[in-house]
Amino acid sequence: MNEMGALPLHMLEIRELAPEAFAPYGQIVAPLRTGGQGAETGHDPETSPSEAQLVLGNGEPRLWIMHLPYVGLGFTRIARHRRVTQCLGALGGKEWLIGVAPPGDLADEACPRVEDILACRIPGDRVIKLHVATWHAGPHFVHDECLFFNLENRDTNRRDFHAAELPVECRYRL
Repeated sequence: MNEMGALPLHMLEIRELAPEAFAPYGQIVAPLRTGGQGAETGHDPETSPSEAQLVLGNGEPRLWIMHLPYVGLGFTRIARHRRVTQCLGALGGKEWLIGVAPPGDLADEACPRVEDILACRIPGDRVIKLHVATWHAGPHFVHDECLFFNLENRDTNRRDFHAAELPVECRYRL
């Protein structure tokens, strides 16, 4: 701790979103060009590795829109959902940031190592699907407010919310 009693600062270098780098944490859902309504996409969604592999069977799926205010570009807490995947995407094409860490130990007292937290910039035309138990902090953004769609289970934040306090304040290096 510093003189003011605040947590030490840990700056996160922001990485551009890339499938290989993001693979330990989740999948990237990118736009697929089609020939029009009802037309073939040129790939089979049942066998394509580019399709998000969702786990929503542990409850009732919920798709909702979060209206979030600007909360800053730092965090001291990180959370995860140990029973469900989660999909997040900004509406309106706004770019945003998220901190993620691999699932690791599933115990209640578990916490990711600070050095394992990766900061990613998510383009406004992409959606991310977080693997079951992926640690995450965010969405964060520079806008005054932002709308995000969120696909998870209806009771995820009540029955499947595991949070951990970090020993530092993580902040995105813009």
